[in-house]
Amino acid sequence: MSLLTVEGAVAGYGAAEEILKGTAIRVEAGEIVTVIGPNGAGKSTLLKAVAGLLPLKAGRIVFEGEDVTRGDALARARNGLAFVPQERNVFGTLSVDENLVTSAFLWPADARKRADALYDKYPMLAEKRRQLARTLSGGQRQILAMAMGLMTSPRIMLLDEPTAGLSPSAADALFDAIVTLNREGMPILMVEQHAVEALEVSHRGYVVVSGRTEAEGEGRGLAADPEIRRLFLGG
Repeated sequence: MSLLTVEGAVAGYGAAEEILKGTAIRVEAGEIVTVIGPNGAGKSTLLKAVAGLLPLKAGRIVFEGEDVTRGDALARARNGLAFVPQERNVFGTLSVDENLVTSAFLWPADARKRADALYDKYPMLAEKRRQLARTLSGGQRQILAMAMGLMTSPRIMLLDEPTAGLSPSAADALFDAIVTLNREGMPILMVEQHAVEALEVSHRGYVVVSGRTEAEGEGRGLAADPEIRRLFLGG
């Protein structure tokens, strides 16, 4: 049984609009799975649908053997899905510590204990715990956003364009953090524009084009495939 399965997903932002047109993916326990494709293909829409932020018009989403298609974002969080959006993923006017404590909305009584555990995991956050989140660098904000997701003790993390806007060195550091988190047992479903780099650290990948799943394969295999590179990765 797969950890997460999306079957025939159809979704859009208006009554007649369909961005997803039958998209299908799966994530197995322990995997990093990356979704790539051209701009406007529906990659981020897919993550929002999985996270419960966008209802499906057709298809279904199964997580740990349970059909969660009808659940909203809060229900999905309680099911164990943590979604880290590309933008506005931290509260800039709150301190690092306030961001973490606020994110323990499912376990408020354990907020302090959970935040302290994440300070042990990410010393940089401990050093900056009293700073406003808006003062962090782009890479540091992404680490904070991931840590905020971890405050809910998820069983899978959904990352939407985690390296968007980062310098090459910051992007590399973030990919390292994602790989480390996965090796510690966290399955990850990720959408990324830095397709080659993301596929090379992924167990499997999917190519989504015009709302449909066009290709699937082992991460490094997709990254090295000449046709995939020509069509979707810029050569």
